[in-house]
Amino acid sequence: MRVANKSIYEMVKYNLSQITDEMSRANKVISSGKRITELSDDPVGLVQSLHIRSALSGLEQTGRNISLGESWLSAAESSLTEVQTILSNAKALCVQMASGTTGPGQRASAALTVQNMLEEVISLANTEVAGRYIFSGSRTEEAPFEQDGTYRGNNTSFSIKIGRDATIEIGQDGEPIFSDIFTALNDLKSALETNDVDGIGSALGDLDEQFQAVTRRISEVGSRRARMEIKGRILEDLKLGNRERLSVLEDADIAEAIVELKSIELAYQAALTSSSKIMTLSLMDYL
Repeated sequence: MRVANKSIYEMVKYNLSQITDEMSRANKVISSGKRITELSDDPVGLVQSLHIRSALSGLEQTGRNISLGESWLSAAESSLTEVQTILSNAKALCVQMASGTTGPGQRASAALTVQNMLEEVISLANTEVAGRYIFSGSRTEEAPFEQDGTYRGNNTSFSIKIGRDATIEIGQDGEPIFSDIFTALNDLKSALETNDVDGIGSALGDLDEQFQAVTRRISEVGSRRARMEIKGRILEDLKLGNRERLSVLEDADIAEAIVELKSIELAYQAALTSSSKIMTLSLMDYL
């Protein structure tokens, strides 16, 4: 059966086109370092890769939440520790001012010190992180306390997700934390201004109670921070595991890819050589 020159030409063109496509894909693998660059390379592998990338995206968001939570809890712990120090100083002042050797003038002067303590506690109660207030409940955009101690936040704690079904409270309702502290300091101030020794003694008991309450709050915040740190370590392990799985699916063995490219290039050169010989044959070659 005679094969027409046109058919031979079309076959040669098709074979060269196929080899050229293979060479192009091999070059793409080497330049990108990826085994999968399009759906046809490995449909099953690509689907698995997309699932892993989706999981990594979720883990990254959780990581940002944990980072935010750690900064908020760290700020809360620091602020409450400062408040605890102020309460300790106020208690020491009570003991000193309740002494029978202390006069009205000294107590009036001490009242100014207590006023400064009160203002400092209000400032700590209005602690913010990146423009958001940590003791406003869920109304994080608004400062929780006015200068007179009036609470403007709400009573809903601000929580974040740290896992598929896990949340943790990082923004707190500041009213139960600070309102009684303001009252105790104001009572102490009034007792000092009026030279009320019994009132000073009563304020000492209230301040001690608030000191213990703040201590418990600090412990609670510390336990949340510890939980966040554990979650953070678990998250990093999960991210590492998913990245390794993704690398196995997507990353190319460069040495193997180079060998494959060289093999395709040899096949291409051989095809060119044989094709050129076939296409130059004429009737004279058979005579």
